[in-house]
Amino acid sequence: MILRSSPASPFARKVIIAAHHLALLDRLQILPADTRDPADSLRSQNPLGKIPVLVLDDGRALYDSRVILDYLDDLAGGGRIIPRGPERFDALTRQAAADGVMDAALLQIYEHRFRGAERRDADWLAYQAEKVARGLEFFQAAGDRPSDRVDVGDIAQACMLGYLDFRFDGTWRKEHAGLVGWLDRFAHSVPGFAATAPG
Repeated sequence: MILRSSPASPFARKVIIAAHHLALLDRLQILPADTRDPADSLRSQNPLGKIPVLVLDDGRALYDSRVILDYLDDLAGGGRIIPRGPERFDALTRQAAADGVMDAALLQIYEHRFRGAERRDADWLAYQAEKVARGLEFFQAAGDRPSDRVDVGDIAQACMLGYLDFRFDGTWRKEHAGLVGWLDRFAHSVPGFAATAPG
C-alpha cells in the first residue's frame, strides 16, 4: 500500500502511528505529496487534493485519516484501535475533537503563510485560536484514561499536542500540566510517536 503524506502533517502522523502500533508499518510505502502542485498525482487520488491518502494494492484510494485508521484497524483484525461496543463512540468523539483542534491550528498557520500581514484577519485568527483553547480544556477536563489500551482518540490527541508543540512552540504546556503528563506517558508507551516527530 502507498501512503501519500508529508512529514509535517498531523493527520498523516496519525496514520503512521496507527500503522506502527498495529504492526502494519512494513506494509506501507510512504511517498511525499505536494498539495500545492497541480501536477502531483495526489489530486487524482483524492479530488480534494488533501493528505493523507492511502492507495490500496488494487488502486483504490482511501481518505481522510479517520477512514484510513478504520481500514487499518479492520486489516489488523478489528477492535484494536477502534473499540467495539459503547467505548467506540467515546474514542471516535475524542478523535473528532482532536481533529477539529488540528484543523483550527492549521487554519491559523495557513492564514499567516498565504496572506500578507495587511490581509490577515485578526478576528478569524482569534476564532480559530478559541477553538484550540476550548479543545485543550475539553481534553484537560477529561483527565487520564486507562493506559493499557491505545485507541484512535488517544492517537489523535497525541498528534494534536505534537502539532501544537511543532507549530506553536508548545505554548499549550504552561496551562495544561495534566496534558503534558498524559503526552509523556503516551510517548513512553507508544514508540511510534517519537519515531514520527516532525523535524
